Amino acid sequence: MHSPVVVLNDSLNRESGSRVHHANIQASKAVADIIRTTLGPRSMLKMLLDASGGIVVTNDGNAILRELDLAHPAAKSMIELSRTQDEEVGDGTTSVIVLAGEMLHVAEAFIDKRFHPTVICRAYSKALEDAIAVLDKIAMPIDVNDRVTMMELVKSCIGTKFTSQFGDLIADLALDATTTIGVDLGQGLREVDIKKYIKVEKVPGGQLEDSKVLKGVMFNKDVVAPGKMRRKIINPRIILLDCPLEYKKGENQTNAELVREEDWAILLKMEEEYIESICMQILKFKPDLVITEKGLSDLACHYFSKAGVSAIRRLRKTDNNRIAKACGATIVNRPDELQESDVGTGAGLFEVKKIGDEFFAFVDNCKDPKACTVLLRGASKDLLNEVERNLQDALSVARNILKNPKLLPGGGATELTVSATLKQKSQSIEGIEKWPYEAAAIAFEAIPRTLAQNCGVNVIRTMTALQGKHANGENSWIGIDGNTGAISDMREQKIWDAYNVKAQTFKTAIEAASMLLRIDDIVSGIKKKQAPGSTPSKPTIEQEGEADNEQMIPE
Repeated sequence: MHSPVVVLNDSLNRESGSRVHHANIQASKAVADIIRTTLGPRSMLKMLLDASGGIVVTNDGNAILRELDLAHPAAKSMIELSRTQDEEVGDGTTSVIVLAGEMLHVAEAFIDKRFHPTVICRAYSKALEDAIAVLDKIAMPIDVNDRVTMMELVKSCIGTKFTSQFGDLIADLALDATTTIGVDLGQGLREVDIKKYIKVEKVPGGQLEDSKVLKGVMFNKDVVAPGKMRRKIINPRIILLDCPLEYKKGENQTNAELVREEDWAILLKMEEEYIESICMQILKFKPDLVITEKGLSDLACHYFSKAGVSAIRRLRKTDNNRIAKACGATIVNRPDELQESDVGTGAGLFEVKKIGDEFFAFVDNCKDPKACTVLLRGASKDLLNEVERNLQDALSVARNILKNPKLLPGGGATELTVSATLKQKSQSIEGIEKWPYEAAAIAFEAIPRTLAQNCGVNVIRTMTALQGKHANGENSWIGIDGNTGAISDMREQKIWDAYNVKAQTFKTAIEAASMLLRIDDIVSGIKKKQAPGSTPSKPTIEQEGEADNEQMIPE
């Protein structure tokens, strides 16, 4: 009898074969079940306590999963899904998880029947291609400049969120902001950079109705010398600098030995003259407002206030970029290189206001601003955070539509159409792949089914009626009205989704499900370092993600 050969270290756990598949599928289903109730307009909110004791109350799939601390590696990769979705398209974070969970759930039956995972994955990717083809077929183009349609669209995308009770407010803000900063690149392409050029300022106090999109920017700063400098300037000439207006100290430490006392006076005078010359170079252009990202010495401040120029110092670089975009100024690096073209004249008003107990400077009423600030007001911090999250989603949706102006029906109608078409197609598929393909078709129904569950209607009857309506791939606009649970035409209800949100959801969900199905071995308990004093054991090969320890894999 041969003695057994030990390949892996004793401290390592190795799971392989179907146990891994089951564990992964269970974990993913658990994640999907956490999120499931937050899909649709009748969704529940989740309340999470984070590490520092703060509360997050939200129903945004990504926000919830971001806060959760999970142990199981498969569950972790599910969380990545909603992150990707949020970064890519900004909406559909919940549907991705629900769909991926369902895809894995239907695959479980095949794994029990000893289907090979690659067969299932092949069928899934075929189903994905056909699903995208169906989306292309039923998508309906839309005119970006038609404000009413755009409003309806953004509203249906945030209808599932907490702020839907404030009606058009958030949709309005999002549309205003994205249309303001859109830049035409020619060839029908539009670039809308939400991250760089839209700043959301949350100021507690006031009511939500006071929120607005400024035709310019605001930032949390006051002028340098509040008594002496003007706080309200109409049609200001703005100069933006990113160099300090104070005497330059040498880079390295220098010691100067002075023999006579007059030399000291000369040194000081040189400093003063240097600052004076800089200020004069700037004042040559008759600015009304000088903003610098770096420091501004008392002396410079004196020259500016004498000339009646307001100055603001130590501004963030990102804010400075936004001001430049808004009023048409160029950020200048050295005062001696200033030109007339660098002065920003596009702003209609500069004003410092006190909101709550902080001072905010506004550069407002710009002629053609390419950057803007959304000012959110509301009763409490928690409320504002939730409103900001919804606004981010709304902005992404508006951006997506500006980039790719095509619509799909919401309310589960798209998924049902895809499901019906795939079921028909599955008849013509030969060989063993037919069954997983059909299962994928059925998995798409998870979304309308969850919608129906969250409305509290009779799920089985509703689903049967919907499947009947969709049976031959027609009536692709019939879906569930998420508020009442009634079956209705999505065109009349104005429940729409953006094309690239849906397409991205399907792609991400199916690709992730395939990836998790392909895992057939989990090695855990990998140690990073040896404890001091213990005998070194054989080296082990480290896997990616040192996060998974012994107790991860449920036995």
